Amino acid sequence: MQSLVFVAIVLKMRTILLLAAASALSGCIVRTAVDIVTLPVRAVGAGVDAVTTSQSEADERRGRQIREEEERLGREARRRERAERRARERARQSEPPDRR
Repeated sequence: MQSLVFVAIVLKMRTILLLAAASALSGCIVRTAVDIVTLPVRAVGAGVDAVTTSQSEADERRGRQIREEEERLGREARRRERAERRARERARQSEPPDRR
């Protein structure tokens, strides 16, 4: 009698386990199917993102260009001021001592 009860419990547990496994596998299969179907859409989306430039990216690039141009102009202005200062010093040093 006890062995029949044990067998019945084992069969019920197997049934429950098989149903749980089947539902879990069906979820995996559905998920895989969804991934396969949406893969081309995601690939095209990534390609479009790589080719196109968003407005914020364009703004960042333009801001960077403006900043780099301002930095270049600042370097040129400092270089020019330095050259003018050196030229004035050389001119002052080349003057006769009585004109200083």
